[in-house]
Amino acid sequence: MTILITGANGNVSSAVLRSLAPRDDLRVLVRDAAKAPAGDGLDVVVGDLEEPRTLGAAFEGVDTVWLLNAMGPAAPHASMNAVWAARRAGVRHVVRMSAVGAAHDAPTRNGRLHVLSDIELMASGLAWTIIRPHFFMQNMLGAVMGDTLYGFVGDGRLGAVDVRDIGDFAARVLADPAPHAGKVYTLTGPDSFSMHEAAKTLESVLDAPITYQALGEQDAYQALLGAGLPDWVAAVSAEYGTAYAGGWGDFTTSDFADVVGRPPRSFADFARDHANHLRVQ
Repeated sequence: MTILITGANGNVSSAVLRSLAPRDDLRVLVRDAAKAPAGDGLDVVVGDLEEPRTLGAAFEGVDTVWLLNAMGPAAPHASMNAVWAARRAGVRHVVRMSAVGAAHDAPTRNGRLHVLSDIELMASGLAWTIIRPHFFMQNMLGAVMGDTLYGFVGDGRLGAVDVRDIGDFAARVLADPAPHAGKVYTLTGPDSFSMHEAAKTLESVLDAPITYQALGEQDAYQALLGAGLPDWVAAVSAEYGTAYAGGWGDFTTSDFADVVGRPPRSFADFARDHANHLRVQ
């Protein structure tokens, strides 16, 4: 069985690769071979999901695809190209990373775009599994400046998930996809928490007083632009913040534990493991 990993240089797909290794049946799709992830036995292929003519050889001989495409207004185009290439190559199963709460009435453009690709995959004739992870705990790396945790989710609570758990979950599904065909999973952490509670956890981990400072949508947008995010991504990320501030993210599911057989990592687990990266140096 050959597993094709798209988005191979990104944080989530990198976690998927780490969770899958070591295997000798992994193929990674990258735009630039010089930037391919390191790994013994990885079959590196060059292609671009936004350029369908580059995808034929990448998908040839593949049984299962991990489909993750970049966030942006062109995301449905990239996903469409991947699904079409998978159909033409005879791929059996596509495991697609979607977005939390993806729906036609989602409060963010990203969620409304993702559901279009979810529905297209469901109607493709391929076996499919869709994974919709909640807010990433890793989004908080570098969010502590001095004695302040900055965030843009107001007083909302989040069932945030550790990206490492997304990797572990996806690896479990990719290694044996048949039992997961036709299923949509929403991945969360074990608890829903506020940023005020996160600050208290960080106080203990960092051994320093930490308070939470909430940013409004416009301030969050400007801050994200200043951090180097593209305009569309910054604006949509700020949209998520407004939705979360209104309580949209206050939930957890048992999907991770049901499949993997252990609880997902807590925010305290994440904070201890990433203590050196949470604070801006």
